[in-house]
Amino acid sequence: MTTRGTAGTFARALLASAVLGLVLGIHPAHPADPSAAGAPAATAPAAGTPAAGTPAAGTPAASAPAPDATAAASTSPSAADLQRAYAILHAARFVDLTHAFGPDSPHWKGFAPESVTTLYTIARDGFHVDEFCHPGQWGTHVDPPAHFHDGLKTVDQIDPSQFLLPLVVLDVHTQVAHNPDYVVTMDDVRAWEAKHGSIPAGAFVALRTDWSKRWPDQAAMQNADAQGVLHYPGWSMAVLQYLYEQRHITASGHETTDTDPGVAVTRNDYSLESYVLGTNHFQIELLANLDQVPEAGALVMVSFPKPENGSGFPARVVAIVPRS
Repeated sequence: MTTRGTAGTFARALLASAVLGLVLGIHPAHPADPSAAGAPAATAPAAGTPAAGTPAAGTPAASAPAPDATAAASTSPSAADLQRAYAILHAARFVDLTHAFGPDSPHWKGFAPESVTTLYTIARDGFHVDEFCHPGQWGTHVDPPAHFHDGLKTVDQIDPSQFLLPLVVLDVHTQVAHNPDYVVTMDDVRAWEAKHGSIPAGAFVALRTDWSKRWPDQAAMQNADAQGVLHYPGWSMAVLQYLYEQRHITASGHETTDTDPGVAVTRNDYSLESYVLGTNHFQIELLANLDQVPEAGALVMVSFPKPENGSGFPARVVAIVPRS
């Protein structure tokens, strides 16, 4: 690690946090604590118990209250502050992390394809309306806690202040190129923190595997062998527990159809997804273009419609990236 490289990353993270503060009227958590770099704390047990009727495998206790990047500020931003923040943000580069979806888009193994029916046409009716029929978990989408846990947050209950967050990218695409069953490890996290400082509280942490380059080929995304075993990368429990319980991130996301690696999904083991959603945090699946954003220093905008009691819905995810 060079001093120059660390300082540059640290400065970009500070700028991103400053802009986030102007936009949301907050004081974000310190984006990089060099004293903690490369030395993750031991995982602490989570407080509380999950709601009844949730999957047993990997079901966590609810996360203890933690500081995050949306803590209320002592003063609110003025109109001039917001205009300056707008100008700063629009001088940045916008990277779409969302796939365009359609009837043949890759999806979880248990879903049928989307159907699209044209109800009205401009030639006949003077306006065009299509009816889309697909599961909530279609294309790039949000999974709210209620997707796996009764009684926890539904899509419409997710706090809008969580729609703009610092972006952290854990890049394991090289490892995945050599081993499609690769799962992210604490060594990967330590390497990130040694380079960039502590993962900031309130962050959105995305796992870059470059699996999205297989889109829109369903067979390539699932990568099943002759025995029907799926082979694609995923998260690990150790890393997820560290991110949510020690670093207190707000959300996470990945490029594959599932939080869990393909070999686990083959046997219907969704313990990692159950863990994430059981902390009452949301996640985003089927992200794209993570190879076009830096590991640190960017922001991410996450948005989606507001279906009442929604258990999932397609999302639009955009990174705001420094030009330098």
